[in-house]
Amino acid sequence: MLRVFGFRIDLRVVITAGIITLIALACGFAGLMLGKFSLTPTEVFQGLFGAAEKRIVNTVVGEWRAPRIIAGIVLGAGLGVSGAVFQSLTRNPLGSPDIIGFSTGAYTGGIVTIIVFGTSFVSTAAGAIIGGLLTAVVVYLLTWKGGVQGFRLIIVGIALTAMLNAFNTWLIMRADLELAMAAATWGAGTLNGMGWSTIAPAAVATIVLGLACGLFSRDLGTLELGDDTAKALGVRNEPIRAVLIVIAVALVAVVTAAAGPIAFVALAAPQIGRRIARAQGTSLLTSAAVGALLLVAADLIAQHAFGDIQLPVGVITVSIGGIYLIWLLIQEARKAS
Repeated sequence: MLRVFGFRIDLRVVITAGIITLIALACGFAGLMLGKFSLTPTEVFQGLFGAAEKRIVNTVVGEWRAPRIIAGIVLGAGLGVSGAVFQSLTRNPLGSPDIIGFSTGAYTGGIVTIIVFGTSFVSTAAGAIIGGLLTAVVVYLLTWKGGVQGFRLIIVGIALTAMLNAFNTWLIMRADLELAMAAATWGAGTLNGMGWSTIAPAAVATIVLGLACGLFSRDLGTLELGDDTAKALGVRNEPIRAVLIVIAVALVAVVTAAAGPIAFVALAAPQIGRRIARAQGTSLLTSAAVGALLLVAADLIAQHAFGDIQLPVGVITVSIGGIYLIWLLIQEARKAS
């Protein structure tokens, strides 16, 4: 165990997260090299610092590909942290913002603003954040019964997700063709066309919110032990839980605003990180590292695995995540039996 600013950190978790992060960075570097305009490692390094002899190399690396790679790493890490928070609070591996409706709520808020105000990033981001937070409030109030229980939170979230999906479909069907296509494209979850103007504010917000979650990591770990134990150890359960929900929902909403709803990264990253690190509880650090790796790798597949066709990264994460979810449900069923 290490002690950093009073926080106890498992050395194995730190090493595991470091290795996973290096693999994610390697995937990102490959993403900088690959494409119709393929580059050598030397050209990539020169392009990153704007020092390449050919001006086009600086443009391809610095303006076209680097923002996309940064988006994959930072937004993936944000999804991993958000998933870890909700799975810890619900004490259930299915307690992901994908499953309990917060991602869908952010998507609904984004669609409403796209249809009403157009495709401005600022308005879409504001709509996604408001939609995500409003969904969290509704789920929280419907779940409240002298406290919030994880299983009830998941059931209410699944029901609200179904209603919001129906509402989203109705909204898109009634919108003008151009706006409906913009909403549908954004709703697929994609890093295509990601530029510095989008990723810079989203990355800053994601990092700040991720660090805010980190400040509550000790309380989060205590809440995983159960409400009674947490109270006995001096944790104010409901205020801490409410603050963590707000921060984690804001985290999902920021990612959704920047890239659309990207499914299953928040669900899978905490569980994969926990298994690899063999940690006792859910670790925010490994969740962030695995989330970054999953999104960067999925985007690499989406760009280069199908020839000239570039798929939205959300299609790849859904495909991989569907397999993972089936495996997870089988594991949970075996435990229950």
